[in-house]
Amino acid sequence: MHAFSAMFNRKQEDSSDTRVIPHSSPIASGSQIANGIIRPAYVIERYAAYYPMNHKRRGMALIFSHNKFSVSNVKLPVREGSAIDCKRLKETLELFRFDVKVYPDFKLEEIKTTIGRVSSMDHSDSDCFLIAVLTHGEDGDIVYAYDHPYELSIIWSFFTADSCPSLAGRPKIFLVQACRGNRLDHGVKVQKDGVARYSIPTHADFLFAYATIPGFMAFRNTTEGSWFINELCKELQENGHKYDIHTLLTFVTQKVAYDHESVSNIPEFNMRKQTPCVVSMLTRLLLFNVV
Repeated sequence: MHAFSAMFNRKQEDSSDTRVIPHSSPIASGSQIANGIIRPAYVIERYAAYYPMNHKRRGMALIFSHNKFSVSNVKLPVREGSAIDCKRLKETLELFRFDVKVYPDFKLEEIKTTIGRVSSMDHSDSDCFLIAVLTHGEDGDIVYAYDHPYELSIIWSFFTADSCPSLAGRPKIFLVQACRGNRLDHGVKVQKDGVARYSIPTHADFLFAYATIPGFMAFRNTTEGSWFINELCKELQENGHKYDIHTLLTFVTQKVAYDHESVSNIPEFNMRKQTPCVVSMLTRLLLFNVV
């Protein structure tokens, strides 16, 4: 048995976020639900191309950053480099006027309490909402709090349109830096040759950006932070006001896929690749306007 924290030497420090394995403007002050009908805090034209990003606030951004763990019967290595990710992401989001809150090494019940409290708030004066989870993970969208594993749906289900009406019709972004399994990508060599009346689905307007595809590992450099968060912050800082979020994430995927390769003194984990994964239920283009 080898923990991933021991798989990579100190000079070449790509690690992974898996557990140990064998070698528009507001028209109302708030939203309401009556007789099963969601009345959002604001309504925009049915086929508007862009989400309105001109509210009083950009919105809240919650970062659940996990470095150390104490999970019964599961040995999880310290996530060296996670503090770099957290600092970089916080500073980047603040550049875009997000109200950033960092929650380090929270237990599962603390996460649930925080999420429940935030989802009950009035977000009517916010453009959007964001949550980032930086932790270990495994198959089935399972991630780890300080003391327990849990499904990501525990977090995002608090923000569906029926659970959090003041965010109905607004983009809700979820960033997940965690492994999604134990498989490794060996890669291949490429040779150069207003008052609109319409219903809103409860699960619309979500965007999930994962560090890797289902079943595979996500890498994190112990001195430079994770590949995904590093490239995401770079892209936001360089082009965040120029391109919409889908385009930005496409370029993030490009950088992670083409520019990064793991380095390990264990052959099985050396020269491995990673591909981020984006799942979008957004119904409009999301562009962070310059303020």
